[in-house]
Parts: sequence; C-alpha cells; structure tokens
Amino acid sequence: MLEIGKAEAEAASRVITRGQLFRYGSELNECTKFERELAEKMGTKHALVVTSGTAALICALAGLEVGPGDEVILPAYTFMASALAPLALGAIPVIAEIDESLTLDPEDVEKKISSRTKVIMPVHMVGLPCDMRGIMRIARRHEVKVVEDACQADGGSYRGKRLGAIGDVGAFSFNYYKNITCGEGGAVITDDRVAYERALIFHDGGAAFRPGAAAIGVPFFAGFNFRMNEILAAVLRVQLRRIDGLLKRNRANKARFLAGVADHPRLRPIKHNDLEGECATVVGFLFADEPQARRFMAALSRHGVGSSTPIDSGRHVYRNWEPIMERRGSYHPALDAFRRPENKGAQMEYSPDMCPRTLDILARTVFLNIRPEWKAAEVRRRAKACCAAADELS
Repeated sequence: MLEIGKAEAEAASRVITRGQLFRYGSELNECTKFERELAEKMGTKHALVVTSGTAALICALAGLEVGPGDEVILPAYTFMASALAPLALGAIPVIAEIDESLTLDPEDVEKKISSRTKVIMPVHMVGLPCDMRGIMRIARRHEVKVVEDACQADGGSYRGKRLGAIGDVGAFSFNYYKNITCGEGGAVITDDRVAYERALIFHDGGAAFRPGAAAIGVPFFAGFNFRMNEILAAVLRVQLRRIDGLLKRNRANKARFLAGVADHPRLRPIKHNDLEGECATVVGFLFADEPQARRFMAALSRHGVGSSTPIDSGRHVYRNWEPIMERRGSYHPALDAFRRPENKGAQMEYSPDMCPRTLDILARTVFLNIRPEWKAAEVRRRAKACCAAADELS
C-alpha cells in the first residue's frame, strides 16, 4: 500500500543536511520523536524503533524473557519470520491452525497450550484482525503472555483499539511492502515498562552508555544491534502521519467493493473479526474447494482483474518453512533450539500435513487487492468483474 513522495524526501534531506545520522547524536532526535509519536498514535506508554519487523518480534519476545524451555504458539499462515523469532532466542515455535478469518484459531490455540507455553503470537495477516477477545481470554486463563505480530497491519484496529496495543507487546514492520514504509524497519510497542527496558537493552549492545541509561531499572545484559538510523526515522515520521488517511480510503473502497458483490450467491466473503477496523488491503472470498477457487481466478483474469490464493504465497505457508520443517534452528548445534536440552519434550514434531484445516482454507480462498488511490468507478469495475467471473462457475 506504498505511498511516498516529496515530504519523505525533504525529511531525509533535513537529516543529511544536519549531518547527524546516528540516533544518539542529540537527546531529541528523529528516532526518539518517532517513538513518541508512534506510542501516542497506538495508545501505548512505550515504543521502540528497530531495524525490521523480524527484529521487532525478537525484541518483543526478549522483552518477555522468552528463551530455552519455552514454547510460542503462532499460526500456520504467516511469514516465516514469526516462527524464526522464537528460534532466535532458543525457544520452540508451536504451529496452530487458522480459521476462516485467515487468522489464528483460538480453539486450536487452547489445544496447543502446554506447561511450556510462554507466549501466544496472533498474527494480523494482510491487515485482517485476529479474534483478539478470544485469544486474550485464553491467555489470561492460562497465565501466558501475548505478542501481537502486527507486521502486516500497521494502523489497523480491533474493537476500537489499535492492533499491536491489545496484547502484552506488539510488533510492527515498515519494510517496502507494508502500509507505511522506510524501506526496512520495525517497532515494538507496550505498556509494560520492564518488557520495554529489556527490549531496549536487547536491541542495543551499547544501551548502558546511552543518554538516559541511569533511568533503566533492568540490569544491563549483553544485547545486539537492531538500532534504527535518523534518515529512516525521519521518513517514518512522515509516513505515520499518512497512515490514517490511507486506511480511511482503503476501507471506503473495500466497503464499495463488498456492496457491489453482496447480492451474488456464489461470492462468500471470508470471516471478518472486525471489518471496520481492518486495514482493508484485501478482499477475500471462500469457495467450496480449490478447483472452484482456481476457476474463479482464471475467469477473473479473463475479465481483466488480477487475484491470488494464499496457498501459493510461499514462505507464508507453514509447510514451506524449510528450516522449521527440517528442524534446523541455527548454524551451530549448540545454538540450535531444536537440540537444546532445555527443549527436550517440547512440541516440535512438524510435518507438511500437520495443519490440514489451514491448508484447506488457504487453498479455497481467493484474494483481490484493494488500493487507496482507486476511484469509485475502478472499484465498481472490479466488483462487476467478480460477479461476472462468479457467473461462469458451474
């Protein structure tokens, strides 16, 4: 949903002209300003900008002290980074089914909870909110934490609250393909001061020497380097001001689209956990089976409209996560979560057919993109093409 232009170029130029590209060159820098603006926008007490969505997920889990011996439950439909994040900390990813909302199925989550479960990681795929009420109830009942992977849902909401701000910690991505972008980046948000401080230390090995270090209550430990730079943060500040307008236009176009196909008996939309709050980047339809879904896609193409099916989305489908399916958790055996003695007995039996409901739902789902720049006439054209394509189904 990329929209970028003169304002972003001017923001980057301002930083370059000033000559201070490192975030700790002054107390109130672009990174700090973006963090404050993001926290205010999302309604949380703390925000931490990092180098990628994957880094954000790792830092979020580190903030909750996830490590060897722990399990993290996540959906079978998400980018592989969701599963790589716990492995980076020595923990085991536990893969659960999705439901017809294309997001984590709370019922299957509850079946997967064990004495090792430390975190549930719902993923708001393609901007579609998870059933956060159901997931939070399960998490609180079992006394486990929730890390929201909102990497594909920047700016979305669920029941009036921003995605990422509902669980204990939230993670965002700002890479080129996300709702807002600086090319590559991410962020962590939370109301938990201790989780924030752990994530802060983890993301910067030099945290003990930074301004404000004396106010950190968590004892300093050896961190890494996921620091954002000033140019990217300046671009993100502009992008953040765009997000609500982008989503408003997207939602209006999706509403027009759905109204245009509402009366067709062969077009069944996917389940929506919060239609008004979702990012509205896609329209999804469910068909009886995969052959019917592919016939619909072929007919749509003949009518000049592109579409896709999530079963073909490569590393977004669990059975294509080669490092996980083959249990290769690191380059070195001693760092491999799958080989660590603390994880002996954990849920790490993976197979391509382990989540049959997910595979079935993905194979018979068809996605059509929604763009904020489309005029009403273009939306109507696409809706009519969908109806015409559905008319061709037997």
